[in-house]
Amino acid sequence: MDVSSLDEYASEAELLQEFTKMPSIEKAWVFPSESGNSSKAMFSLGQIDLLEDRKRTFVLSSLILKKNKDALNIEWSPFPVEMLSASAIVPSPSGSKLLVVRNKDKTSTLEIWGPSKLEKEITIPHSVHGSVYADGWFEGISWHHDENLIAYIAEEPPKCKPIFDRLGCKKEDSSEKDPVWKGQGELEEDWGETYTGKRKASLFVVNIGRGEVQQVEGIDETLSVGQVVWAPPSSDVLREYLVFVGWPEIIGPQKIRRRLGMKVCYNRPCALYSVMSPFREFSIDKLNDKAQEPQDCNLVVCLTPSFANAYFPRFSPDGKFLLFMSAESAVDTGAHSVTQSLNRMMWPSHGKPHPIHEIVDVVPIVMCPEDGLFPGLYCANLLYHPWLSDGFTLVMSSVWGSTQVILAINTLSGRISRISPTDSNFSWNVLAIDGDNILAISSSPVDPPQIKYGYPIPPNSKEASWDWQDVSLPFIGHSEKLRSLLSSVNFSILKIPVNNSSKNLPRGANRPFESIFVSVNKSQTEPVEDHKMDGGCNPLIVLIHGGPHSVSMTNYSKSAAFFASLGYYLLIINYRGSLGFGEEALQSLPGKIGSQDVNDILTAMDYVIAKGLVNGSKVAAYGSSHGGFLTTHLIGQVTQSKQGKDNYIDHNNCILGVVSSYKIQILLAFVIRSFSGAFSFIHVENNNE
Repeated sequence: MDVSSLDEYASEAELLQEFTKMPSIEKAWVFPSESGNSSKAMFSLGQIDLLEDRKRTFVLSSLILKKNKDALNIEWSPFPVEMLSASAIVPSPSGSKLLVVRNKDKTSTLEIWGPSKLEKEITIPHSVHGSVYADGWFEGISWHHDENLIAYIAEEPPKCKPIFDRLGCKKEDSSEKDPVWKGQGELEEDWGETYTGKRKASLFVVNIGRGEVQQVEGIDETLSVGQVVWAPPSSDVLREYLVFVGWPEIIGPQKIRRRLGMKVCYNRPCALYSVMSPFREFSIDKLNDKAQEPQDCNLVVCLTPSFANAYFPRFSPDGKFLLFMSAESAVDTGAHSVTQSLNRMMWPSHGKPHPIHEIVDVVPIVMCPEDGLFPGLYCANLLYHPWLSDGFTLVMSSVWGSTQVILAINTLSGRISRISPTDSNFSWNVLAIDGDNILAISSSPVDPPQIKYGYPIPPNSKEASWDWQDVSLPFIGHSEKLRSLLSSVNFSILKIPVNNSSKNLPRGANRPFESIFVSVNKSQTEPVEDHKMDGGCNPLIVLIHGGPHSVSMTNYSKSAAFFASLGYYLLIINYRGSLGFGEEALQSLPGKIGSQDVNDILTAMDYVIAKGLVNGSKVAAYGSSHGGFLTTHLIGQVTQSKQGKDNYIDHNNCILGVVSSYKIQILLAFVIRSFSGAFSFIHVENNNE
């Protein structure tokens, strides 16, 4: 590498560091304060440290002052507090306590913090349970209503296994955790990506006052559990119930015990279950004889026997209803992710829970949405408290085409309102609920997240619109250098007509799909679609999402912003089969992998080249997971360089690379700039990042 190239590489590496050191908002919580016109908020933030190859997590607190609807002020604490070695932080419902989970090599520690001190520290050896699950599908840390009990998911205790050596089987047992089978007992399959080496997920409850931890008994050993929540207080003083999601490991008519992976696999059968808490406080005046203790305390009840798929359980504030999400068609069709439904069941106020067959579809599956109308639910997570103060309006974030929007759903009538701005192509994500108000973030591929505070106008109106105010941020935003580089960058959502539509496909699969186009515009008032290339040499990077049933949204991306700041044009394609466009379009892809999705990518490239938006002689394909798979298909299927609008793959100048970490993106950018012609890359994700 010559001196000038080395200087350019160093400059771009420094630029990448500036992008990555900007914190990301991960979670937020809002609690009522002593005065009626203010609330307390706490934010969990993440910041990438490229040199140490790790992410720092810290919290920042604030006070939300609401003098009136037009006067909002947020006072921030002077400095954030880094949560060193913390696996999870979960405040109690009232905000008076904070749980900090620290997973270590041979122990897990639960710290209970009060307003000014550490109130309790409970160290749990791995002979009781392994690491607490704090991310992904199994995550479930739920405070009891009186804030003296916490239910959570952790690895089951290690089982003793016989040791084998050259002399045969020894009598001694070994309980040492080892993800690789080395002649110790039977091979145990794990849950795959991001869960490699982790043992079965089990349910535990800690009594904070006693400092005691108990495993919930009665759950079948072939059932892995997650997403636990406490049921509402019952009139029966003898019973405290937990509701959780259970994934059976016995699959298929052959009854084979297999796990087969968990990450982004909505197509695994799962159901909601209830079980009694192992801690039951009995009042002397109500229970004189210990023999009256319930005999069914270890009975596990499947609440949703008529559903093949049920998750994200949430109780209504009054405790009368249990709501949950379902991706049942994923189990039926095998698609990894599908259009979801929101469902409601009555919760018994007296007596024990029982299998419930009368379940109402609050929001059913949308097969083929009309232009601009609700495309169905595509929700990756629900807040633990997603309710407005009326007790029946649920707020969630959901994919809507190539954007993420905030929805308010009347869980009694099923009425759906899009409460994030309808005239914005930015993506919106709800962070927390503050009474009847909402704390959210809004961003675009090249605009960093902006905290928004929304409230209905007029309040308590059925037809209320929402007003959103910007919240000043002490910790988010581009530096002056980055703002200057991105000042001329714009984006738009392109609707790409389907090439060679077929009468054999349903209507939803023949409708245009979408792509997000990021470019450098000379005029800020000129629409992206109207900006023609003037013979410039800006190369195009085609970004292809994985899944395949996933979606690229218009939320902020440090990668996209970094590439755009270097002058690259970006074409981010949501081929048919992506989420957010209705079930018919999504289900059109299975059976056509490597053909329909590849054709959609080529069609999108033809579209922007024909419009004169890009120079078709300099194109790179960049994707992860299924996106990397499609990159290889592009290399193999487009067999020759063509003249004119189809000149986007030239095998004489084609590079196939493997990108294994976030930091290597600088190398991708440099290689594209250093050569002429077209390039293709595969991005292989590092599971540890």
